[in-house]
Amino acid sequence: MTDTEWAAVRDLLPVPGWMEGRGGQPEGYCHRQMLDAVRYLVAGDITWRAMPADFPAWDRVYAFWRRWRDQGLLGEWHDRLRGRVRQVEGRDPEPTAGVIDAQSVKGAASVPAASRGFDGGKKVNGRKRHIVVDTLGLLLVVMVTAASVTNREAAGGLLARLRERHWRISRVRADGGYTGQLVDIARNLWRIALTVVKRTDDTRGFTVLPKRWLVERTFAWLMRSRRLARDYETRTDSAEAMIHWSMSMVMSRRLARRGR
Repeated sequence: MTDTEWAAVRDLLPVPGWMEGRGGQPEGYCHRQMLDAVRYLVAGDITWRAMPADFPAWDRVYAFWRRWRDQGLLGEWHDRLRGRVRQVEGRDPEPTAGVIDAQSVKGAASVPAASRGFDGGKKVNGRKRHIVVDTLGLLLVVMVTAASVTNREAAGGLLARLRERHWRISRVRADGGYTGQLVDIARNLWRIALTVVKRTDDTRGFTVLPKRWLVERTFAWLMRSRRLARDYETRTDSAEAMIHWSMSMVMSRRLARRGR
């Protein structure tokens, strides 16, 4: 991170437990070094043991990454970044509308058979990333499943997460893969108006659909991180953590540009 970027995100970092009187010892490392090390891994697609000597030892970086994943610190920091970006853009920190979609990616040999599958439509053997973004394209919730899980099957759990974390959400736009009973279930169970945006019958070639292109742009942002070009993670929550780390880089750089 540049100095401008670090200044933009430093105050948004989760407060360590020892500073709040919840026990524990002060960390023996610099948070900026650890963040840079994890971001280097996500952006450059290296293995943990291939961490360059300029960063702390790989096992300490992995312990830091695992602690942030298991204790919810990564999600807390990610949500704070999103709220700050929305404020800078003149929006309310809590969104009221979103866009849902999914992306299938190939799974590496490290992905166990229990959490991988084959997407017949995309001809992909691996996993599927289900996400909901706001109208700025910022990530709200993510869920990683086997690629064989259809969009409608995963949408129920994804919308439940969305309602739990973002109580003001009232409308979500989707493509034709989310039609059927899901529209009624979303309205009756979670009070979310699921609006399906479809292509017209006379449309030919590539056409940008209103509001639907926002989630496609988010997938393009995420694919800039080479770690996400393929799913290497053994656990699905680890795959979700990598997506959060990638999105945090997008938001921190946006804040740095605004700061300049």
